[in-house]
Amino acid sequence: MNELVSRVAENVGIAPDVAEKAVGMMLGFLQREADDGAVARMIEAIPGAPELVAQFNGEGAGNGGLLGGLMSSFGGGVMALGQQLMSQGLGMGEITALAKETIAIAREHAGDEVVDTVVASVPGLSQFV
Repeated sequence: MNELVSRVAENVGIAPDVAEKAVGMMLGFLQREADDGAVARMIEAIPGAPELVAQFNGEGAGNGGLLGGLMSSFGGGVMALGQQLMSQGLGMGEITALAKETIAIAREHAGDEVVDTVVASVPGLSQFV
């Protein structure tokens, strides 16, 4: 298990396998939704992040059928990700803690400027991190 997953699991208080999947889903969401250049630099800078994105990027994406399509067309974005994470058994407090911890780790590895660009490029994300 990599440092990213270990820290998230420990600091958020969730099982490592749940942390691994949740972080992969969150980073995959950012890869799809955020500024392309900045998010690519951020993911590459975090040890183990590219592998998590590759493993879990498709989790929950596109599985919403008609409702999921409608949500995304009306800006489902962060809220849709929240629903996907809740379906993994996480509560709102855990999701917020997961987001804050993941972003804190990203700042350590990629720097404030890159992470700020990523956060600013995703509508509604700043209120959770």
